[in-house]
Amino acid sequence: MISARGLGRSFDGRPAVEDLSFEVPEGELCALLGPNGAGKTTTVRMLLGLLPPSAGTATVAGVTLPAGDADGARLRARAGLLTEAPGFYDRMSGRENLELFGRLYSLDGATLRTRGDYWLRKLELWDARDRPFGTWSKGMKQRLALIRAVLHEPSVIFLDEPTSGLDPAAAREVRDLISAFRREGRTILLCTHNLVEAEQLAGLVGIMRRRMLAFGTPAELAGSGAHLEVRVAGNAEALAAPLQALPEVRQCTALGAVLRLDLDEPERDTPLVVRELVRLGALVLEVRPMNRSLEEVYLRAVRQDPP
Repeated sequence: MISARGLGRSFDGRPAVEDLSFEVPEGELCALLGPNGAGKTTTVRMLLGLLPPSAGTATVAGVTLPAGDADGARLRARAGLLTEAPGFYDRMSGRENLELFGRLYSLDGATLRTRGDYWLRKLELWDARDRPFGTWSKGMKQRLALIRAVLHEPSVIFLDEPTSGLDPAAAREVRDLISAFRREGRTILLCTHNLVEAEQLAGLVGIMRRRMLAFGTPAELAGSGAHLEVRVAGNAEALAAPLQALPEVRQCTALGAVLRLDLDEPERDTPLVVRELVRLGALVLEVRPMNRSLEEVYLRAVRQDPP
């Protein structure tokens, strides 16, 4: 449903996105992670046909990019966008804002009223529908922005920092709604700085800084290198240095009777570590693999690719 192949974009000769390639299958939610300036918003703008790429191509909802005017209109009819700032008119009511944007999607009056009323009731905004948008809370504004993103029933939704600045209760409401959109079979690309949010919502995670640094399911990313904890009889301090010298071990630390090792390939490397401990005369009591958290995977990927 979303496919990028060698996608790139430069501004005044400076690359914002380089050689970006990834695939998001139909009905999947992909979280795109990266520091500020990583190119996430630029990527979304290219995938929506709002910004022509400097290099590469993409396919979104059956439309190949770069696209002409007709294909661009088809894409916008099939895709929804939630920006970090809601972008509504403060003096207009919530319902009036929805009607305005619904007309931009070429929805007829009856369809617009039916869908608008349905979503206003569903997201508990009905009682505030005729109040000026500027008087609404931030959580209410974000829920209305989500309604706008799906008012024309798109098959693909792009969400740019949907819970940024929301209090915990409002953020949870928005996450619950995003989960509901995914259950409906919509394909979703979520740009976020919130790693917990990505772990909770996403079936796929991409870590980028101009280019894609890592991509896969959360389990695949967590398994791409992991910790190994080994408990031995007695104090483990003297064992840390010889284990650190093994080429399979990136890092080894000891705390009391527990050794914690950072390995590239745990299934391959664990037997080698245990064999070395036995050779060193250690009595091994317990060996426990521990996958990385998404935070560890993210920080390692970003640190290995400095700006």
